[in-house]
Amino acid sequence: MAKIEGFRIKNFRVLKDVTLGRLWNQQQAEPLTPMTAVIGKNGVGKSTLFDAFGFLADALKSGVEEACDSRGRGGFERIRAQGQKGPIEFEVYYKEDGNRPITYEISIDIDSSGRPYVLKERLRQRRKGQTHGRPFSFLVLNSGRGVVWKGDLEGRQIDEEGDFDLVSLMESIKSGEAKEESKETDVVELEDMRKLGIATLGSLKQHPRISAFRKFIEGWYLSYFTPDAARSLPLAGPQKHLNIHGDNLGNVVQFMEREHPKSFRTILNRIAEKIPGVNKIDTEKTNDGRLLLRFNDRGFQDPFYSQQMSDGTLKVFAYLLLLEDPAPPPFLCIEEPENGLYHKLLESLAQEFREHATGRKDGSQVFITTHQPYLVDALEPTEVWILEKGSDGYSVIRRASDDTVVQNMVAEGLPLGGLWYSDYLDAR
Repeated sequence: MAKIEGFRIKNFRVLKDVTLGRLWNQQQAEPLTPMTAVIGKNGVGKSTLFDAFGFLADALKSGVEEACDSRGRGGFERIRAQGQKGPIEFEVYYKEDGNRPITYEISIDIDSSGRPYVLKERLRQRRKGQTHGRPFSFLVLNSGRGVVWKGDLEGRQIDEEGDFDLVSLMESIKSGEAKEESKETDVVELEDMRKLGIATLGSLKQHPRISAFRKFIEGWYLSYFTPDAARSLPLAGPQKHLNIHGDNLGNVVQFMEREHPKSFRTILNRIAEKIPGVNKIDTEKTNDGRLLLRFNDRGFQDPFYSQQMSDGTLKVFAYLLLLEDPAPPPFLCIEEPENGLYHKLLESLAQEFREHATGRKDGSQVFITTHQPYLVDALEPTEVWILEKGSDGYSVIRRASDDTVVQNMVAEGLPLGGLWYSDYLDAR
């Protein structure tokens, strides 16, 4: 299972330049933990950080122009950091099990007509046995033109600016002068500079590393779950995975009942522990082919349907169903999971997230944003990042474990959420 060890964002709304975890050129930093939470006051950029992951996933799926306009983002100029003229940039440092880490870098700018396009795109990986120095690039694209190394070949060191070396290399490969290199490289010229190169090249069998990274991002699950969506009446038919809005909750229940009855019974037992009274959850097909989700309460003979259940019950059920997915997403991102939940449920919910992230070989890496101290009480300082507004109005981020005072207080038994509530996590 692939894990993100570090993530950098530049010029994306209030995130002028923030880094979480380890990057290829910041090896002294600790990588992101399997369970990560970002906390902070209202307006510091927690939702923006969540949306940065969503933007990258949308760009892979539909291109950068569509990503800039979708989900109410309002276009490139609305999401570029105010007052900045440079491109929006993302850097993902991730590692597949047993393999050397790979760095993905992308820069997005606007052309003379004001339309966003992919300015630069690069994938890097150190060679076998290489422990320091700049990783070798195996994909380099500038404005849709560049070079890609086939298979698992390491590639070649490219000048940081990229223009001179890249152009010369492309010309030598085309002319046949670089005979040895021509056997292991392809010159790439994309037809549409608004589409990501990894989207096109990642579908080709001869580029397994690019394909693996593309599948990794495609597998991200960013929860836009709303209880009202879960109350909808979808057409009957089992479905393997919960979608981002949760409006196929009943379809996933159908699938779990049929294909994984033991796992589904485990979910019901956990829900019974957390939501007193609920002892059975199943589905009912209507005459017009739609699907009803039914909750049976011990005290009543007739079931309650999802349209009658509380927001909190539906959310807890959806989260537990998501965590019990037989083929979970590699990266699970949830914004403020505490909304609508009883405060005493939050600590156990955080523990469920951590157990999923660390207790399963194929478990998801979990990333959440929150402003609920009760949830933070269940976390470790290494798992918590504090997002704040800097003096220039842009956000800055730091890890709670970087503060030795906080580390010592938690070691003495003081809960981290309580320290946050008491302002001990504020910048000093």
